[in-house]
Amino acid sequence: MSTKRDFYEILGVNRDASPEEIKKAYRKMARKYHPDVNKDDPNAAEKFKEINEAYEILSDPQKRAAYDRFGHAAFEQTGNAGAGDFGGFGGFGGFDDLGGFGDIFDLFFGGAAGTGRRRKTGPQRGADREIRLEISLEDAIFGVEKEFELPRMEKCERCNGTGAEPGSNIKTCPVCNGHGQVRNIQRTPFGHFETVRTCSRCHGEGKIIEKPCSSCRGTGQVRKSRRINVRIPPGVDTGSRLRIQGEGEAGIRGGPPGDLYVNIFIKKHPKFERDGYNLITDEEISFVKAALGGEIEIVLPGGEVYNLHIPEGTQPGDVFTVKGKGVPYLNSQRRGDLNVVINVKIPKRLTKKQRELLEKFYEEETGEEKHKKGIFEKFKDVMG
Repeated sequence: MSTKRDFYEILGVNRDASPEEIKKAYRKMARKYHPDVNKDDPNAAEKFKEINEAYEILSDPQKRAAYDRFGHAAFEQTGNAGAGDFGGFGGFGGFDDLGGFGDIFDLFFGGAAGTGRRRKTGPQRGADREIRLEISLEDAIFGVEKEFELPRMEKCERCNGTGAEPGSNIKTCPVCNGHGQVRNIQRTPFGHFETVRTCSRCHGEGKIIEKPCSSCRGTGQVRKSRRINVRIPPGVDTGSRLRIQGEGEAGIRGGPPGDLYVNIFIKKHPKFERDGYNLITDEEISFVKAALGGEIEIVLPGGEVYNLHIPEGTQPGDVFTVKGKGVPYLNSQRRGDLNVVINVKIPKRLTKKQRELLEKFYEEETGEEKHKKGIFEKFKDVMG
């Protein structure tokens, strides 16, 4: 029977205390019994340790649930076969080893003996990598092939990924006999239970390298920079994600490499704005061309010149749509459109002849003579 004090009593809180109340109580007690504050109290260190132990259990939802149900028994163990390694108040060798509260119930209620989570000791796939790649709008429209340098972990060529210096031996771990795990028997008030821990001698590898490789220092991997080529297809947009198989981190123990994911970001264009698969641009024309009509040249991304017809009486803000001159759809022959927004430019100065012509135009248009306000200013009001 445990003689430990109740954790709730140590912190001075009720059993239904909220996490905030527990945290507040812990801070108050910790300040009160901190050894640096109570140098004359020989029991201060022990009290402070007791407070920390109570807070560690009650501040963790899983550990608190186990304590509420089983009391101190959930975190006390004795036994043989290295049970002493469990140590402290982590409970069953630490929650991390058993995956938390759920594994405790596997042990107590119907879980198979020794069902601790097994560390993988065979080949493992390498980690995936991600990079951010900036491209121009032209590259997004026409596609492009890009080359960049990628630092990553690769298999050590000197030891061929074994981690052992060439010519040296790799022996079976004498502690776990090559299993990478050590089984322990523990006694609890509910009976004997078997748990499994990662071997501390070989760290779960099952093998011990007598002489580590001088190049990779026993890891079997070295960091290198590699030139990567990636083909960007036409039609990609910001947020597009390309996968390059096998260009991620090297695998472990002979496992396959991971993949490389390229996240596309399109730089801002000085003239064209992208809206999905459509392009938008502003074109400025004179007020004469707006009134009389005509053609304007639009230089598209990539250099193509398109002649756009401007009809008579075009107004500021009118939008003309040119079919099929936008961005191509991914993996398709279809293209978006080009939307041209018209801005009418009003000259700030007029020659004498231009002013006379405009005044005559105004009189003919309105039947009014020129008034105090200049005809040009009135025209600007109309176009404004």
